Amino acid sequence: MKQKQLSWLIASAFAMPAAGVALDVQAQTQQADQVQQITVSGIRASVRNALAVKEASNSMVEVIASEDIGKLPDTTIAESLARLPGLSSGMDRGNASQIVARGLGPRFIGATLNGRELASSEPNRAVRFEQFPSESLSGATVYKTQAAELVEGGVATTIDLQTVSPLKYSGRQASLKADALYYALGRDIPGAKKTAPRLGGIYIDQFDDRKLGVALAFSYQDQPSLEKNVKHFGFNEDHSRDLNGDGKIDKTPWGWSDSIKRGKDTRSSVLGKVEWKAGADALITGDVYYAQAKIKEPGLAHWSGDVGNWDGWQKANYTSADIRDGYVVGGTVKDVGLTTNDTIWIQNMDNFAAGVNGKFNAGDWKLEADLSTSHASRASQWRDLRQFARSGATVSWSFTGDEHQQYAYGQDTGNPANFGPATLYVDTDGHLRDRLDAVHLSAARPVEFGPVNKVKVGARLTEREKQYHQTTWNLNPTGTISNADYETVTVQGMAAPFIALKDFMGTTTKVFGANAFDAAGRTPTQNDLLSGWRVKERSSSLYAQGELDGQVGGRTYRGNVGVRVVHTSQTGEGMQSLNGAAPTAVSGGTSYTEVLPSLNLIFNMDDKQERQVRFSLARAISRAPLDEMRASRNLNVDPNPVQPLTGSAGNPELKPMMANQADLAYQWYFGKGSLLSAGLFYKQISRYIGITGDTTTINGRSAVITRSVNGEGGNVRGAELVYQQSFDNGFGIFSNYSYTSSDIKENFPTGNPFPIEGLMKHNGGVTLWYEKNGFEARMSANYHSAFVRNPTWGAGQLINNEAETYVTLNVAKQLTPNVQLRFGIDNLTNQKVVYTTAKNPFQQEVTEFGRRFNVGVSYKL
Repeated sequence: MKQKQLSWLIASAFAMPAAGVALDVQAQTQQADQVQQITVSGIRASVRNALAVKEASNSMVEVIASEDIGKLPDTTIAESLARLPGLSSGMDRGNASQIVARGLGPRFIGATLNGRELASSEPNRAVRFEQFPSESLSGATVYKTQAAELVEGGVATTIDLQTVSPLKYSGRQASLKADALYYALGRDIPGAKKTAPRLGGIYIDQFDDRKLGVALAFSYQDQPSLEKNVKHFGFNEDHSRDLNGDGKIDKTPWGWSDSIKRGKDTRSSVLGKVEWKAGADALITGDVYYAQAKIKEPGLAHWSGDVGNWDGWQKANYTSADIRDGYVVGGTVKDVGLTTNDTIWIQNMDNFAAGVNGKFNAGDWKLEADLSTSHASRASQWRDLRQFARSGATVSWSFTGDEHQQYAYGQDTGNPANFGPATLYVDTDGHLRDRLDAVHLSAARPVEFGPVNKVKVGARLTEREKQYHQTTWNLNPTGTISNADYETVTVQGMAAPFIALKDFMGTTTKVFGANAFDAAGRTPTQNDLLSGWRVKERSSSLYAQGELDGQVGGRTYRGNVGVRVVHTSQTGEGMQSLNGAAPTAVSGGTSYTEVLPSLNLIFNMDDKQERQVRFSLARAISRAPLDEMRASRNLNVDPNPVQPLTGSAGNPELKPMMANQADLAYQWYFGKGSLLSAGLFYKQISRYIGITGDTTTINGRSAVITRSVNGEGGNVRGAELVYQQSFDNGFGIFSNYSYTSSDIKENFPTGNPFPIEGLMKHNGGVTLWYEKNGFEARMSANYHSAFVRNPTWGAGQLINNEAETYVTLNVAKQLTPNVQLRFGIDNLTNQKVVYTTAKNPFQQEVTEFGRRFNVGVSYKL
């Protein structure tokens, strides 16, 4: 109920502007000349700068501008992006991460750094935006409409992150930030880290009479990774039996788990950038960005035994069954298994991007050449010390939906004597690498050809290769783990205590061997071989674009029109197994050429160009997820040649998803830092990619295999409202609301499929800010309704992310011209993340990350 009330509250913010605008716009107009002479900084400067870029752009964009050197509004750019109109994000470890835009998930989001496409440490193409700290960036531009000169690949949006340009600053500047972080959830979890440091800084300077500029930036954060989680495993849908004698099948649960994490997430980054003005007609820029994340998450869990009543074998063990809509959502079952799990998740990610750019003037021509490379890697390993209860457990539960999760295991789970010998599972040791190289050439010059005043032509060539392999093993102990090696861990708010090794690494190394966690020399399982893959992609594009400027009906207009032609060839490699035989290498691929026209027009409705009508038409693409382009397949071969092959596979012949799209918006810039706008958008998407049973032909034989295919698609349409205003008394407001709908359905669950991944019907937020006399305060509340997402590694594992509201508070006081004291609270209302699986309200996973506090100081030279 609270979520629904807040969504209407956010929407109602748009009833506010009329009175405020009427009272304030006249005063702002009278004071316009005077205001232009005042130097502003902080939040007000950020709002003005962002709005100025948005107003001047020939595309429909959203903009994030730095308040000052090294001072974006949030810790990472992901948090700032998630508050923009039409955008939100999925959460990972309590942080905003992958972006959702205009009802479309990460597969439809293009990401660039200084205009260059980025490699990704995810299996598909999605970029984790939390890897970019505020110190390294000067801002971001979110392109909601297409233009021929933009890198193809973002049907929903293309997000370009910009690093600082040292020659745009005057003189030497430096900024340092230091924060102490406090994670409140650590109070509930014994052994968890509650506090952590965060450091960041940037240095900018110019030399040789401002012909040479340099920028160096760094960041470091040792973030606790804490959570409490209870997860339902799902129901026995087709092999259960009648429990209460009414003649109807009662679908029984497979079980559940309760778990905690008490780890840390260490992130660091460095940026180096050099700008050299080689002459009046030449500017050379080189930049390098590197980010590293090291996650080590010790965890504890219980897995309830099988209470799924397969073919009725547990019926006699059931009592007090609570049956609702055919599902057993509560009850008691005796003599079932129970495991205790002492785990560590290791994940190391590296992201590297470098490039050299040259801009040259040759007469009327402006030439540009850009050479870049981007690399990403991810190494991960799941370590699980697993023990089974010595005697059958009597478990009780009540999982009735709406976050109601009660359970008991019927024995002392905090006593190691109740559990048998341990087995060590390493499932899995996985390694992913991604490399993307690109060269981009362009030329532009002014012309006089009707409404066209400038033409720009360009070419881009990219080569990308992504690969993954894994190894899985388990070990039995060669020694004994005594009860004295364990400790009991009681977590506030969890129903049962855990047992944990006092020294996980020391004990496991002693009992399972010094190389227990080393994959070297181990033989991959058949599943490991079938899970490995490599995808190669080579793409070239040509484009031509004309800048428009003219008059119609006594009103001026501007914009651009162009076309981009893209040709891509792709190859997927992997392993194939027939009827469980030893895997053999297999490959496949395809190529395609797409023509992408685009048109952007801005009509000025008054002489001051404060009121604008914006219109856009375009054709856009989003390429298939790289991991789904693998050639791997596991097939069952019926000896009867008339029967089709069956099994599962990747699909190296996937084509990109296409969209014909239109945008229309009215924008009124009624004062500095003030905007009132309303917009509509429509996307007709074809070749939508989803996982289904695909009827095809393999090696001349008919086959029905589960894999990703290009389907029919459908439309995504919506409306966006924005109201923001900077008042003369130091206050300001930024509010937005979006409504999105779609007729596209996923292929799961069968019979009642999910809507398209990423679709949020309602999405919006309100930010109230104040800045005066060196004091700043900002409070934001951002809401989204439920949406479908895939938070796991494998494609197609769709869940429903329930509605969420995230509230943040930040205040700061300028103590001296150089020193600022800051305080902030993230997730002020302790919003939990709730997943509902298979559209079944009784099958939920609830995760609590808790509130986060920070106290910090900033020093600016």
